[in-house]
Amino acid sequence: MKKYFTKIAVFILIGLFFSDCDSLKRVPSGKQLLTNNAIFVNGKPEKTDAIADLLYQKANTNILGFKLRLNLANLANPKYDSCFKAKFANNPEKFKRMSKLFSAKQVNRLGNSFWYAGWHKFWLSTGEKPVLIDTLSAKKTIKKFNNYYINQGYFDVKTSYKIDSISAKKAKINYDIKTYQPYFIDSVQAAITSPKLDSMFAQRRELSFIKTKERFISVNFEKERSRITSYFRNNGAFLFQPNYVNFDIDTVGTNKKVNVTLKINDYSFREGDSTKTEPFRIYKISEVNIITDYKASLKNKTLTDSTSYNNFNLYSFEKLQYRPKAITDAIFITKGGLFADSKTTLTSRYLNNLRVFNYPSITYSFDKKDTLNNSLIANIYLTPKKKYQFATNLDATYSNIQAPGILFSPSASVRNIFNGAETLEFALRYNIGSSKSLANPKDQFFNVLEYGLDVKLNFPRILMFFNTEKIIPKKMIPSTNLSVGFSKQENIGLDKENLTAAFSYNWTPKTNTSTKLDLFNIQFIKNINVGNYFQVYSASYDKLNKLALDLEANPNYFEDDQLIVEAGINGFVNDAFNGFLPKTATDKDKKTISSILERRDRLTENNLIFSSIFQFSETTKKEIQDENFYVFRTKLESAGNFLSVIANASKQLKNQNGSNTFLEVEYSQYFKTELEYVKHWDLQNKKIIAFRSFLGIAVPYGNSKNIPFSRSYFAGGSNDIRAWQPYSLGPGKSGGDFDFNEANLKLTLSAEFRFNIFGKFNGGLFADAGNIWNVFDDIEDKDYTFNNLNSLKDIAIGTGLGLRYDFGFFILRGDLGFKTYNPGLDDQQKWFKELNFAKSVAIIAINYPF
Repeated sequence: MKKYFTKIAVFILIGLFFSDCDSLKRVPSGKQLLTNNAIFVNGKPEKTDAIADLLYQKANTNILGFKLRLNLANLANPKYDSCFKAKFANNPEKFKRMSKLFSAKQVNRLGNSFWYAGWHKFWLSTGEKPVLIDTLSAKKTIKKFNNYYINQGYFDVKTSYKIDSISAKKAKINYDIKTYQPYFIDSVQAAITSPKLDSMFAQRRELSFIKTKERFISVNFEKERSRITSYFRNNGAFLFQPNYVNFDIDTVGTNKKVNVTLKINDYSFREGDSTKTEPFRIYKISEVNIITDYKASLKNKTLTDSTSYNNFNLYSFEKLQYRPKAITDAIFITKGGLFADSKTTLTSRYLNNLRVFNYPSITYSFDKKDTLNNSLIANIYLTPKKKYQFATNLDATYSNIQAPGILFSPSASVRNIFNGAETLEFALRYNIGSSKSLANPKDQFFNVLEYGLDVKLNFPRILMFFNTEKIIPKKMIPSTNLSVGFSKQENIGLDKENLTAAFSYNWTPKTNTSTKLDLFNIQFIKNINVGNYFQVYSASYDKLNKLALDLEANPNYFEDDQLIVEAGINGFVNDAFNGFLPKTATDKDKKTISSILERRDRLTENNLIFSSIFQFSETTKKEIQDENFYVFRTKLESAGNFLSVIANASKQLKNQNGSNTFLEVEYSQYFKTELEYVKHWDLQNKKIIAFRSFLGIAVPYGNSKNIPFSRSYFAGGSNDIRAWQPYSLGPGKSGGDFDFNEANLKLTLSAEFRFNIFGKFNGGLFADAGNIWNVFDDIEDKDYTFNNLNSLKDIAIGTGLGLRYDFGFFILRGDLGFKTYNPGLDDQQKWFKELNFAKSVAIIAINYPF
């Protein structure tokens, strides 16, 4: 065995040696391939990405030392075009023969075909040209190093480089950086000529980014310039711009100390052929004009309708279509208030959020009626979107139930339906599919059907019988949503009917946060085809069927060794519990049968959920390319309390199970909470570490002994623990006995290292851990339940790797997950026994899981 591995190692080394030699085939004579850049700062190696990113020339990319892209490019012939022409130049008779079969023009076009040119173009575009050492690039790199350290306060920095030859065609560059002592800020003075700005600056001076006794760092001066500009422009300084903020830096004879003078001169402007200056003014808003139906084609026409409301002037070219309050509630620019960029931004954001206007245009002009010249007129131009909007989508679908399927989903929107910027939306779903596994007496190709209708009504404000402005101010952009939905399945599973309704409030307490409160969230699920249970949940049926065969049940219960549904199943169950079987059913057998029947009853019962839900999320992600952020989400749900009060007040009799009913259906009563935290660390050079943790628990009480299936948790799948299929993991160490394994407690932890391979191809290494358990419900089997902290040893671990391609607007992800620790196996089999391709789970998905 050792000799076998030794031979493999020798073979790999020989392959790498020859591939390395081949990497030099495109290096011209007299040139050298850049193999590495070694950077030393004050004699110590420096490998941080911030410094490495300053290099003008970087060596060819490599994977574990192998220059894959360079070798791919070397597979191509850069002169493929001339080779094709030479092929016929040396053999003109061949060109004549081919021209008889094809035209001469077509023969010449062969040179651009994939066979002759495309293959070479592909390797050249996928690969990399050899990076040849260039002294000019090295000198540019030295300048960038110097500028970087000067901006960090090392004004005396010295940088040099040396080319270190490895062979005739290979070399590396050593950069040596000596920073010497940094400079520190000794004093900060302010010279602001406009009295009002000087007074304002003094009030917020302690917030300055430039502080004495701290090292000189250039970026702090840019931060201070932005801080001052933002502060002034949000407090009336309409004419102020960043270029008015300047700094004088004095280091002469200061013994490595910096004296800073902040200079802000008066406002300068052109008048005729001369330039004049005057102190900056603080402007107030004297008028707010809102044009509600603006179009560029109407700008020279006369406004025909107008009204005033709460110091706002509303105008329109045609009849005013909006209630004034619906528009003015979205305006934060107020008459008598100071000019502020923040109010302009907030107004634009709120108006855009109404979804009845295109992005607004807001301009300011000087009020010529103000003799003191301290007033501005705000003009807000609103362009309405179309009142009616229709859309139709037709998609092909594929699933384990429908193969294939067609989804038809038309939708319609009505804007400003009540003249208060409200939006009414309709969405219809009609899905037909084909399934060979389901009953199909009429032999129809499309034998499964699902259809539904959703209606949503959005109000751009809080609908409440009292004023909520003090609790949820309008700057939080509140809205109210009412929604109703109905869907029905035919020949799919248990043929569910699903009715939903919700009354929700949404608001954003601050930037990058969101809050949602469902005052009520109703879901009614009715199972139509309950007798189809054992045809849908085959794992339960197979377990029951095997037990019936082992206990030698009555042959009349079978057809081809398969229990007849439902007659055979009912007969076997009765015989097992009454002792009428040839072989006596043990307590363990009876427990298994009871467990299967209890699960059937649970999944076939109708559910009525009447709950209130609070959700909150916060993120530090500022833009789509930001990869250094966190996301926190929490959810609280309370169900059944309102119906419990009604049921108790009505003194309604309990059903046979001892539970209260509402409209003849047992309503669910539980409390549910979830916490999720996602964190990304940007390691630079397209290397990212991503982490996610999730904890969720739902506790039944009062009218319920368990959690409805639609509100329970499952584990596994493309966005969960990827080494297991959805619903196949847990609960606990049970081994995933059923088709759809679920429980009411879930804990998951995931970590992923993402890196760029080349171009738009990215790789990932991941580890997922977690499981689901039953807790505080009617499940008592210790294999399924979370008993104490010792149950944490039942946390499953999956590891794997992935390949991803970045299309820009979405990422195509392929992951391969391996069961590293499987709590459902025997103690000796839990670790690494399924770490093979046969037991792996392949996943194709869109975008990252977290």
